[in-house]
Amino acid sequence: MDGLGRDGLLPARRTVLAAGAGAVALAAGSAPAPAAAAGAPGAPPAPPAPPAPADLAPYASYWFPDSLPDGSPGPGIVWRSLKRWTPQGDPDLAHNTASVPLAPRFTPVPPHREARAGQARIASLVSFGPTARNPSQGSATADSYALTHWAYIDELVFWGGSAGEGIILAPNAPVVDAAHRNGVRVLGNVFLPPAAYGGDLRWTRDLVQRDPLGRFPIAEQLVRVASAYGFDGWFVNAETDGGDSELGTLMRRFLRALRAAGEPRGLRITWYDAMNTTGRVGWQGALNELNQEFFEDRAGKVADTLFVDFRWTPRTLADSGALADRLGRSRHELWAAVDTESHGWDAAVRWDAIIPRGRDHVVSYGFYRPEWTLNHLTDRSPGAFHRADDRFWTGRSLDPARPDPEDPWRAPATAVADRSTVASLPFACSFNTGHGERWYEEGEVASEAPWSHLGLQDRLPGRRWAVDTAGSRPTVTLDFARAWRGGSSLLVAGPLTAPAAVGLHATRLPLTRSTVLELVHATEAGPVAVEVGVATREPAAPGEPVPYTWLRARTPGPGRAWRRTRVGLSALAGRTAYGLAVRITGLGKEAVEWRLGNLSVRDTAAGRCPASPADLTVDAAARHEDRARLRLSWRRAAGPVRQYTVSRVLPDGARRFLGGTCGTALYLPDVQRAGRERATVLEVRAVDELYAASHPARTTLTW
Repeated sequence: MDGLGRDGLLPARRTVLAAGAGAVALAAGSAPAPAAAAGAPGAPPAPPAPPAPADLAPYASYWFPDSLPDGSPGPGIVWRSLKRWTPQGDPDLAHNTASVPLAPRFTPVPPHREARAGQARIASLVSFGPTARNPSQGSATADSYALTHWAYIDELVFWGGSAGEGIILAPNAPVVDAAHRNGVRVLGNVFLPPAAYGGDLRWTRDLVQRDPLGRFPIAEQLVRVASAYGFDGWFVNAETDGGDSELGTLMRRFLRALRAAGEPRGLRITWYDAMNTTGRVGWQGALNELNQEFFEDRAGKVADTLFVDFRWTPRTLADSGALADRLGRSRHELWAAVDTESHGWDAAVRWDAIIPRGRDHVVSYGFYRPEWTLNHLTDRSPGAFHRADDRFWTGRSLDPARPDPEDPWRAPATAVADRSTVASLPFACSFNTGHGERWYEEGEVASEAPWSHLGLQDRLPGRRWAVDTAGSRPTVTLDFARAWRGGSSLLVAGPLTAPAAVGLHATRLPLTRSTVLELVHATEAGPVAVEVGVATREPAAPGEPVPYTWLRARTPGPGRAWRRTRVGLSALAGRTAYGLAVRITGLGKEAVEWRLGNLSVRDTAAGRCPASPADLTVDAAARHEDRARLRLSWRRAAGPVRQYTVSRVLPDGARRFLGGTCGTALYLPDVQRAGRERATVLEVRAVDELYAASHPARTTLTW
């Protein structure tokens, strides 16, 4: 993608990818960061890891294919050969392995008639941090790209890489766990950089090398890494020029070997439009005779999708779709590149060439660097970020059912049908976005430290926010001032001149005589009446209103206190819930502020406490005066687990949240001794789908 030569793209990208050398590690004394996961379902147990590195902090993994650069790496950078990687020799494996399986998705009837199912899809190429020293487990700050609009994304690429650090990147576990919870595949990145960025053709030759038996060892290693870490395949981006037709043929055979090894494990390949069958780099902006053999050759499928370079034109996209048709492939397996790195929703995009209104979509599309929604902000607070991110994905109206027809930005919600994974009971959502200024448990502050960890994110409503009212539209936001659990809650605020119905989750939930819906909510201003909506059928057509059945909920009393309201759904037994909503009616003339902290649907027969984890162990620790950094691990609890939380017990018996993870290993960068205590008691609890916590497993850190 560096070969574009367009003003601003190369310097901007170079700045990001070179930032790894100067990346700042979590400082001593910073708040503890939540952790990543271990133990992918179905994978054999990993053998004991070797001794942890001296600084203990785990980072996302990156490699060169085989040979390393000349000279010495910069500060904080570790040069590694993928050819020599083994799971047994990976000290950070437990911290980088995802635990959440890829959830199946369904497509509800879209809220707007132009949002189409079964046509264009969206890929997203995101740099979540620098290549080197990108923490495995989130970080001690709320300033993070906490992506939540998974409903519109098919495939996410963990973007990055540089010649000075490493050119093969494996995504870290929080990203994969959050994506999988929402049915989105995540790909690692193989980036063979242009010579202008230090690219060396020997790394391309290393990638496609064959052993004496004709096998491709790096292809096999890429499959081992994806299988061990729990992600879904690779984005292959060969931009180092200078090759020949023999190298082009080797690259195609390498992709075939990668596909053959990965297909039994469900792994996918996306090929970027750079290297041609000539072995030279020449960005086509199209699928054509020069690159089609990396997508489909005479023997069949080579890559699952192709990312079409930014040089596309309306004609080349139309021709590309026609060629895909002739090859027997879906034209929506082509991603037309849309550059949002520098200008976000102000980017000039010829939308009618991709997703024309009033006729079939031409191809799919891929966002390059949508984290602009965070990076362009002066105020990088969580609230400011989500307001910007909602506008990017939903559009200027901030309502997917009522897009602004004058908005030049054709937001995904206006063109692409949303998807959901909420299809089984029990289900619960505390509207936690995966970062926050504090951590809350049952409405109380359990830690004052800011945090980010995408793996702790809930399955949030996909349509943000579809509001139906005959009066003034209230503001609906994910708010960080208070929460029931995690770092955020849903806030509806403003004057209500008529009842306002707020659409929440699209679902496929089976209802029985014992099914109940429960809200945890608070009224902070203005008296309100609250109803819950359950749709037992879908709209007749896109853009038609969701036919909710409205059930009265207990009206919360005055004051800011959280209150539980349970609504029985026995009258709907035997039917399926296709959607959930709330309707708020103001009972006075003043503006209202109503907060939803938790929504759950379950059978009353459920509710047993989850099983406990076991064998909580301090694997490694580094103490300095009254502070310590340490790695913890434990044995997975039996039965389904949403996440694990780790706390410390203070001398007065109170508990303080230290971090959370979906897996069974956690790094704590700063555990502080309380007074002159001789040992700090640490606890880990399993948390189920309804946020019920198990009895703790305990260990101590002695001072």
